[in-house]
Amino acid sequence: MGVSGGSGIPYARDVLRALHGLNVETHLVVSSGAKRVMSAEGGPQLADLTEWATHVHEDRDLAASVASGSYRTNGMLVIPCSAGTLAKIAHGFADNLLPRAAHVTLKERRPLVLVLREDPLPRPTLHNMLAAHDAGATVMTASPGFYHAPKDVQELLHFVTARVLDQFGLDAPGFKRWREDGE
Repeated sequence: MGVSGGSGIPYARDVLRALHGLNVETHLVVSSGAKRVMSAEGGPQLADLTEWATHVHEDRDLAASVASGSYRTNGMLVIPCSAGTLAKIAHGFADNLLPRAAHVTLKERRPLVLVLREDPLPRPTLHNMLAAHDAGATVMTASPGFYHAPKDVQELLHFVTARVLDQFGLDAPGFKRWREDGE
């Protein structure tokens, strides 16, 4: 799992907690941009993420296990995915571990899910979203639904977590799915 410099670090923490609760082994890579955003936003900090991760890798460590296609994973998630990280992934620019691990995920044809949180979306970002999609990634936005009548921010975060985990065939505990009868 990569965490890049887009606003929305609480989404990353919620996904990591859910994966931890599902006993899923995780490898966490936090970009330097994400560390700056954490500091600026005053929300979850690095320790709030690393406590839920199985393994933590430095973004500059291009020799980390997840930088190699021979190291098997079930896929990769980048949440939040900044526009800059999206551009690197979409165009194969692997100057640090996060986009390198994403590149490896694509080349090995494993699921890669990129969750953007930025709005509005300018034309270059839209082009990069399409390029990443065409390369094999699933591109999502951190856009919670409201049909489950969320009572607080945590329930909004958890909605996005559940939709992200769906991309890997995992069920988020406590997620209330849409039902036609409204129950």
